[in-house]
Amino acid sequence: MANTPGAKKAVRKIARRTEVNKARRSRVRTYLRKFEEALAAGDPAVAKTAFVEAQSELMRAVTKGVVHKNTGSRKVSRLAAQLKKMAAA
Repeated sequence: MANTPGAKKAVRKIARRTEVNKARRSRVRTYLRKFEEALAAGDPAVAKTAFVEAQSELMRAVTKGVVHKNTGSRKVSRLAAQLKKMAAA
């Protein structure tokens, strides 16, 4: 366990950041789930708005450092491909 005051403070800081990051990650997953549900419903207009919100939330997570840049881009790309596939059908 942490012995020095600096190490103890670092443990406290890490715990705070972990809570914030958990909340952000959860928020991203919520928007991704909403997009999946909109796709399943089959309404292109709702799916489009859900996609825009999910994309925005993913990129926000990238800027906050919760998700790696390439991971965020890959996920957005796959969401866009799903949306395009649905619109074509």
